Amino acid sequence: MRYRKEDENGDMVFGRGLNSYETDSPQAVGLAVKNRLALYVGEWFLDPQEGTQLIPGILGKTTKEAADYILKERISGTEGVLEIAEFESTADTEYRRYAATAAINTVYGQTTIIKTPSREEIYG
Repeated sequence: MRYRKEDENGDMVFGRGLNSYETDSPQAVGLAVKNRLALYVGEWFLDPQEGTQLIPGILGKTTKEAADYILKERISGTEGVLEIAEFESTADTEYRRYAATAAINTVYGQTTIIKTPSREEIYG
């Protein structure tokens, strides 16, 4: 598995040849998970049904358990993920905020994923 690295701002790294990629590592799988979680339903023109159901699934009028299920399904369905070793989340239904952290076992080792939707993701 090969995924393009990201800099400290979350932008893709270019111009470093093969050093621009994470290859066959837990970080490569972590980037794949991060990208799957950041793709929301309706954003990809080739498959509008593909993506994370952010609203109403996670930030809408739903339970924390339902939001957890949606994220766990997206994480588990990512290539290279063997299992979710740990999962922790918090939800604030009044302000429609949700954050999750997952430690995942991959085919290359363990890594941690943190998902906190940004203000732009929530409010457009």
